Amino acid sequence: MSQKIELVIFDWDGTLFDSVGQIVASLQYAAQQFQQPLTDEAAKSIIGLGLPEVMQTLFPQVPHLQQEILQCYADHYVANSKGDAWFAGVAELLTELKQQGLKLAVATGKSRKGLDRVLSQTESHDIFDITRAASETKSKPDPLMLEQILTELDVVVDRAIMVGDTSYDLEMAQNLNMPRIGVSYGVHSIATLEQYQPLTIANSVSELHRYLQMTIQATVLTEA
Repeated sequence: MSQKIELVIFDWDGTLFDSVGQIVASLQYAAQQFQQPLTDEAAKSIIGLGLPEVMQTLFPQVPHLQQEILQCYADHYVANSKGDAWFAGVAELLTELKQQGLKLAVATGKSRKGLDRVLSQTESHDIFDITRAASETKSKPDPLMLEQILTELDVVVDRAIMVGDTSYDLEMAQNLNMPRIGVSYGVHSIATLEQYQPLTIANSVSELHRYLQMTIQATVLTEA
């Protein structure tokens, strides 16, 4: 990249927040209550989509039950996810990026209610310049939420980077020709992420931190 980076946009679950295990457990619990089969892999594969899209993808055979399954999932997740937290090193990463003057954003498949709850849980409302939840826009991989973030922050697309752990994150950025970074410690495999031509795939938060710092410093030197 040769343009100066002004904005880093993060996915939430599986990228910043260590919540994948509880999401899978809550999806399986809800499926069991309605006698619907659901494997671990199937449950993991949809993390990143908006919740209505999750229900449509996992339970197309029972459209009349999707809203009830969704509510059961949400209730179970809220009741059992209070111990979920950021991955180790995320707080330091975000703090350093903020201190360097970068704008930070979240683009997530969560609902606004769910995102506000975890922002409060992590005391991070003030860290992010803007957040966008799937319930208030189109679900990934449609790039609308990224377009909205760029417009509101007045940042051009090649001065932003999207960071995510799923194909939905990277395809969303690719659809907008936005530079993107995959992380392999979340949901989707390296082979899956590589299909969307990321700048790199980080295998840990510390690796992501180092790469972002190298990229930011390189673009600053280019513009000097």
